[in-house]
Amino acid sequence: MRFMVDIKQMTPDEITSEIIGMGLPRYRAEQIIRRIYGRGAADFGEISELPKKLRAELEKRFVLTAPILERKLVSELDGTIKFLWRLPDGNAIESVLLRYDYGNSICISTQAGCKMGCAFCASPPNGFSRNLTASEMLDQILFAQRESGEQISRVDLMGIGEPMDNIDEVLRFLELVNNPLFAPGGRAKGSPIGLNIGMRHISISTCGIIEGIDKLASYGLQCNLLISLHAPDDETRSSLMPINRVTGVDKLLEACLRYSKITGRRVSYEYALIKGVNDSDAQAETLAEKIKSVGGHVNIIRLNEAAGQFEPGDAHAFCGKLVAMGVNATVRRTLGADIAAACGQLRLQKKNLTVKFLRYYE
Repeated sequence: MRFMVDIKQMTPDEITSEIIGMGLPRYRAEQIIRRIYGRGAADFGEISELPKKLRAELEKRFVLTAPILERKLVSELDGTIKFLWRLPDGNAIESVLLRYDYGNSICISTQAGCKMGCAFCASPPNGFSRNLTASEMLDQILFAQRESGEQISRVDLMGIGEPMDNIDEVLRFLELVNNPLFAPGGRAKGSPIGLNIGMRHISISTCGIIEGIDKLASYGLQCNLLISLHAPDDETRSSLMPINRVTGVDKLLEACLRYSKITGRRVSYEYALIKGVNDSDAQAETLAEKIKSVGGHVNIIRLNEAAGQFEPGDAHAFCGKLVAMGVNATVRRTLGADIAAACGQLRLQKKNLTVKFLRYYE
């Protein structure tokens, strides 16, 4: 019995090899890849340039699945688009398209739900269902492009789920999204038919699973590593993020230093400022001391409304303290505030939580 293969789990080169192995010319592989990566084909029937008989044969050999768009929210403030996708097994995930002067970026999910249980995150109340496959991560880019009609040039693995808890599929995704595969004629004459998104345009955010960070570092990739730090001391961080009871702040920073030395890439540290929890002068001093010892940049994040019992601290004041102590720090720009763009919030809305000022399409 032959098990059907998810064709989007295969690299363009692997697809080409498979198609040639079926006794077909190379250009048929190019046609398939261009439609899968260029337009986000939802099924083989959409690849109209292929003969009907070949489409039927492909349907017998490969799986070509697509997420269903359940809801689309568009920010009237800045054009940010939030997508709620329904997967074939019924799970829901979110992704967010963000517009910048330098191009479009998308924040994608890596799991359906999350195990980490961070106190200020909107994802945990919905529970963890499963890891996403590399192709399901890829689909969030392909179908966001299809729905918006816009090209995406940057990717952030910062949506629902913990990327390092699904590191093998994340690594496969990185291989797929970075693959150019040039059409016949070579680099000089041909054009890329893979997504060809550069590693330096890909950011991975983690709460601090050290084994995953070390495994990612071992590949020597040039992607950006973002650490959800949120506190400089173990007592505070453990109260906010259960993972810290396993790792501890100092061991996490040591792993980040290893990553920087192996890849040559600067690590960024995310710090959601919570009034009365992690915004004291003493915590600013401790944070500055630790960041200066390992190097890196601090992103101060304004707390979103889904944080429940927490109140936002004064992000600009805290950032100013860090800068005065010699730390490279900035306050992250907020996009999509009117559509609850922080991942997990749209899933929460499905549980009758109110999100204000929505303009949505179903």
